[in-house]
Amino acid sequence: MRRWLRCAAFALLALAAAALLYVGTACALMFWPANAGARAPATGTPTVEAWVLSNGVHTDLVFPIRSATIDWRELFPPAHFKAVAPDAEFVAIGWGDREFYLHTPTWADLTAARAFGAMLGGNRALLHVTYLTRAQLRHGAYRLPLSQPQYARLADHVRATLTGGRATPIAGAHYGNDDAFYEAEGGYHLFETCNTWTGRALRQAGVTVSRWTPFDFNVTWHLQPVRPPP
Repeated sequence: MRRWLRCAAFALLALAAAALLYVGTACALMFWPANAGARAPATGTPTVEAWVLSNGVHTDLVFPIRSATIDWRELFPPAHFKAVAPDAEFVAIGWGDREFYLHTPTWADLTAARAFGAMLGGNRALLHVTYLTRAQLRHGAYRLPLSQPQYARLADHVRATLTGGRATPIAGAHYGNDDAFYEAEGGYHLFETCNTWTGRALRQAGVTVSRWTPFDFNVTWHLQPVRPPP
């Protein structure tokens, strides 16, 4: 019995040490960011109005629906959605675990088994796309200082995530009228999270961001939050 208790205590200590190492590494790397010398586009340089949107756990990339670089309606047609708002101006794009995405529409639906299942991996990923109005960017939005070439690299990152480079919707999968899910490359696990997908896109685009972004704060730490009007 004592031997079993010692083994259990050792296992718990090892798990706690691994968790501390995981979180500590993520925090430490915020202070050694990639693209540390990156500057916002110079005045007069054509820029793109874009953001990172965070709910405190998960991050999405947010882009104008249409620009000189891409018209997202051509890649993600409104016909794939129940009813896109007529005043929608932006599209939010995020990557995540298939089972978690499809079965956790609200935090009330979260279960320990589903959370651990996502962390342990084994499930394929999906891309989640939502058309947004400007009013929906009042909270949790962070400005992205993007030039047109940087924006083009982010658009390429999204296209490369789609299975076969094509937007294949998941039939009947929606949280509301303005969102849809698509087949995506890769699989979710402890070291490849929704936020590492966002962080990788930003690093490739030349935006200052942590070298590893398992958490939302790793993504947003170096960005400028949008202050909602009073």
